[in-house]
Amino acid sequence: QVQLVESGGGLVQAGDSLRLSCAASTRTVNTNFMGWFRQSPGQEREFVAAISWNSGNTYYADSVKGRLTISRDNAKNTLYLQIDNLKPEDTAIYYCAAKRSDTYYNNQDTYYYWGRGTQVTVSS
Repeated sequence: QVQLVESGGGLVQAGDSLRLSCAASTRTVNTNFMGWFRQSPGQEREFVAAISWNSGNTYYADSVKGRLTISRDNAKNTLYLQIDNLKPEDTAIYYCAAKRSDTYYNNQDTYYYWGRGTQVTVSS
């Protein structure tokens, strides 16, 4: 069983930067592809970014391109999400998730494993 644990969230001010981490307990063929999603209060969970462990190819939601950077450290089995120039609308619980491939990468229903999330709150 794969466990994903997010960290790095907190209360920050608009314009700050933050790096979220997601540590995976192990890697299997079902975790070749990983993504970040977020859920704001009263909203549905939405896709943010994703990355292939093997190729390093990255994918972003149009709404966050240019401010968010997804990366991974293969040796540490850790996924990262760098968020720059934070805005109040970035306030959300951020979840990492894992799946086998990049097919339908922005569809949360295709991901096998999920972390519990880390809260990011941005004050104006």
